[in-house]
Amino acid sequence: MEFVKLNAAPRVANGKGGARRVRKDGRIPAVAYGQSLKNMPISVDPSALVKNLQGPNGLNTVMQLDVEGGQKELLVMLRELTHHPITRKFLHADFVQVKLDEDVDVEVPFITTGKPIGITQGGVLRQIYRKLPLRCRPEAIPASVTADITGLELGHAMKAHDLSLPVGVSVRLPAEQSIVSIVAPEKEEVEEVVPGAAGAVPAAGAAAAPAAGAAAAPAKAAGAAAAPAAAAKAEAKPAAKKK
Repeated sequence: MEFVKLNAAPRVANGKGGARRVRKDGRIPAVAYGQSLKNMPISVDPSALVKNLQGPNGLNTVMQLDVEGGQKELLVMLRELTHHPITRKFLHADFVQVKLDEDVDVEVPFITTGKPIGITQGGVLRQIYRKLPLRCRPEAIPASVTADITGLELGHAMKAHDLSLPVGVSVRLPAEQSIVSIVAPEKEEVEEVVPGAAGAVPAAGAAAAPAAGAAAAPAKAAGAAAAPAAAAKAEAKPAAKKK
């Protein structure tokens, strides 16, 4: 099987100074590594890398890395691509080595087709996974996984074991894991409070005003009662002196 090619040049100078010189030449510093591959500092053309990633497999594209004066037929996948937070220019790329006789773990888009029966029954589509974690050989990586959910009824779900996957491809999920379901719509319960009804809570301003008035009324009454009492006491004292 043929894979897209990506030319790379060995990178001798490390550190920030060496990286700046690489970027000044229109390339980006990178590194390739693997279980049987020692870290290999390289540089690649960012435009060529982006072009390769625009294929049907996107970030899961397997590339044949051709390093000048280095190993031939080195198969890699992009592990990480960093960019500047403001200019968005690519700064660094990490590649991991893959082998044709070893499985790789990837995530691919999960696409559903058809209008489920459960939708006509008043249900709502709930897609739990937008991407599916898969395991397969590098040459068998699918661009996506598609499932027809026309027969899915209200209250039912499609499980991981219901998927129709290509030969040699397995999903890294429990067999009974739901991946898409039709659920009943959520209803918002609104409790209407009738003014004056038992349990009704008055507005804060309405509650504060009567409370303040009620507090002021006893105070005035107490003051009114205290004045006659004081006057009666004053009149009682002279009467006692006349005796």
